[in-house]
Amino acid sequence: MKTIILTITILFSLTNIFGQTEAPKLKLSHLTGDFYIYTTYNTYEGNKIPANGMYLVSNKGVVLFDTPWDTTQFQPLLDSIKLNHNKNVTMCIATHWHPDRTAGLEYYKKLGIKTYTTLLTDELSKRNDQKRAEFVIEKDTVFNVGQYAFETYYPGQGHTADNIVIWVDKEKILYGGCLIKGAAAENLGYLGDGNVFEYETTLKKVQKKYPHPKFIIVSHHDWRNINSLKHSIKLARKLKKKNRS
Repeated sequence: MKTIILTITILFSLTNIFGQTEAPKLKLSHLTGDFYIYTTYNTYEGNKIPANGMYLVSNKGVVLFDTPWDTTQFQPLLDSIKLNHNKNVTMCIATHWHPDRTAGLEYYKKLGIKTYTTLLTDELSKRNDQKRAEFVIEKDTVFNVGQYAFETYYPGQGHTADNIVIWVDKEKILYGGCLIKGAAAENLGYLGDGNVFEYETTLKKVQKKYPHPKFIIVSHHDWRNINSLKHSIKLARKLKKKNRS
């Protein structure tokens, strides 16, 4: 697999008289072919946390998978994609209702970008006063954009009640969003809207449906380690046993 071929730093600012700069707020990394990972950052419980999304460059425009968590990076992401690929973003799909996935939906919708979530995500977004998409997906769906196809899959409750994954069959990319944790994760992260008893079963459904991914993209950890799904299943199993004891 190609390693990172580009890193784009956005919104550098002077922090003292010596001209030191802040850490980059937006990073773009090449995944494979026409697929790229974009990373923004936010603070959770006092720690700076990365939030990974993905985008696909097709001959019919660019597709975003999730939106930046950092609300200052909605437009810089679009600008960086235009600068590097000379294409506009035409579609965005969010994988669950939390703001690290949906914060930019209304911003992008106002720019004429087609935005999508599942019907359940839309209902939860409305209930929790989060940003909503223009279009809803009522069932697992295959999207065809230019020369590419990808499918959405709802495996059940886990990180949230509505979390979906996205599969690109040709490149064997499993985009797991926040449902799948990194291979080095010590726990399953925030579970205030999760289901600890169903989490393991949900992850096993993903594993059974997509048994041989070449890439597994996770939201808040290193996406380069292919063992993330297996590790997440172990964490979910351990958590379920703990809550049942």
